Amino acid sequence: MNLTKLNTEQQNPKTLNIDLMGTEEIVTVINQEDLLVPNAIAKEIPSISEVVDKIVQAFKNGGRLIYTGAGTSGRLGILDASECPPTYGTDPGMVIGIIAGGKEATTEAIEGAEDDGDQGKQDLIDIGLTGNDVVVGIAASGRTPYTIGALEYANEIGAVSVSVVCSKDSEMEKISAYTIAPIVGPEVVTGSTRMKAGTAQKLVLNMLTTASMIKIGKVYGNLMVDVQMTNEKLRKRAENIVKTATGASDEEARAALAEQNNHTKAAILQIMTGLKGKGVLELLEKHDGHLRDAVAAFHSSK
Repeated sequence: MNLTKLNTEQQNPKTLNIDLMGTEEIVTVINQEDLLVPNAIAKEIPSISEVVDKIVQAFKNGGRLIYTGAGTSGRLGILDASECPPTYGTDPGMVIGIIAGGKEATTEAIEGAEDDGDQGKQDLIDIGLTGNDVVVGIAASGRTPYTIGALEYANEIGAVSVSVVCSKDSEMEKISAYTIAPIVGPEVVTGSTRMKAGTAQKLVLNMLTTASMIKIGKVYGNLMVDVQMTNEKLRKRAENIVKTATGASDEEARAALAEQNNHTKAAILQIMTGLKGKGVLELLEKHDGHLRDAVAAFHSSK
């Protein structure tokens, strides 16, 4: 595909003279363009919902969510994946971010990395990709060889292949089983797809993991009940979550967390049911970690 024909590479007519604008005018134009992103994503909600259901199904079957991409797109995948363990108590291997060029590419550009389709495949081989996994390829242009190589291998293995792109009728869309394509228009600075395209990708990835985690029982009401207490801020957050969910005092919340080895969800269930020790975890396990179902089942048995 001719690069100049890509939607993400067009000049934005609203910013042709941005280098002549004052500071406030520059940031105002950037803000006005950013406002276009949510509406572009809204048009993709049916596709996003479909992919979420595939991710949930994968998790239930022991599969993983794997993001793959180059440059900004790869970094966004790594960012989203890295936030899942502390926020939702997931195993680090449940949501994985892979970037062309490896870890070094998270902080600097690696020459030629995005052009290597074979490496896109090899990086998935190296993590033992299976048919139970979901592979989400991320690329604003939808034409990155590294990401295309990954998606082609995902199809070969029988994994679910998904493209998150910001271009119409892209090469990646033709390869993947599912496509999420918010069309955000030309960037304020021509071709700087870390801007609107990157924002759109970030919002889509937020939706994919957040909705999936809600559906597998990681959220009760709107509380992150599997939060990991890895620092003082998160320790306090866990205590507040227990108190909000149960109406418990500070002392009761801390005691329940201590008794349940800092397992926020289990502490809540202990307070709500009066169960102790292993009985709490057994009830949660019986209901696949869904706190609401566990509480309802306990009270219906009384």
